[in-house]
Amino acid sequence: MRVLFINPNATVSMTEKIGAAARSVAGPGTTILTATNHAGPPSIQGAADGEAAEPGLLALIRDRQAEADAFVIACFDDTGLAAARVLTGKPVLGIGEAAMRAAAAAGPFSVVTTLSVSLPVIEANVSAYGLAAACRRVRASEVPVLDLEEPGSAARETVAAEIASAIVEDEPSAIVLGCAGMADLAARFTARFGVPVIDGVVTAVRALEARAR
Repeated sequence: MRVLFINPNATVSMTEKIGAAARSVAGPGTTILTATNHAGPPSIQGAADGEAAEPGLLALIRDRQAEADAFVIACFDDTGLAAARVLTGKPVLGIGEAAMRAAAAAGPFSVVTTLSVSLPVIEANVSAYGLAAACRRVRASEVPVLDLEEPGSAARETVAAEIASAIVEDEPSAIVLGCAGMADLAARFTARFGVPVIDGVVTAVRALEARAR
C-alpha cells in the first residue's frame, strides 16, 4: 500500500518530520510518500490559513492520484478533508479525525494544540465527528506552529506544561496532540506523563493498515 501524506502548509521541515513519524511505524507492505503544498501558507493557524491552503492541497491530490492507494491530510485541522474525499475514490484520512477517534475508543481525551486561533476549527470538528461527549477540552498551548521547527526553542516544554495542566484539570484517559508539527513528541510525552499521548500521523498509518488487512 502506498500512502501519500500531504502537508497542507509550505514548510518542508514539517513535511520531513511527518514522513519520519509515519515511516517509523509503517509495516513492510506500506510505502510512505510525502508532499508539501508549496502554494500554501508557512503554517496553518486558524480558518483563514486553512482556506488559503485548500486549493493547493486539492491540486496535489488530483495531480498525484496515480501514485497513491490512500491519502493523509497531515494537518490537525483536517484542512480540506471533505472536499478531498469528494475528489478521489481512494481513502482519505485527516490526522485530526484519526487521532481523536483512536483516543475516544479508549475513553475521554483532551486535545493540546498550538494557538487559540485554532480552537474554533478543532472544536467544530469535534462536534462534526460526534466526539463532543468524549472530548473533555481543546486546549491551546499558545505555541506558534513554526516554533516547533526551531531546534532548542522552548516550544516543546510549553506544550509539555499544557499537557501537565490538562492531566490535572481534565482527568482524561489520553492526550491528543493537536498539530502535525508535534509528531515527534508523542512517544517521549507518553513516557514522561504516564498517559497515552496520541499523534495523528502515526494513528493514520495504523488505521489505514488495519483497513487494508
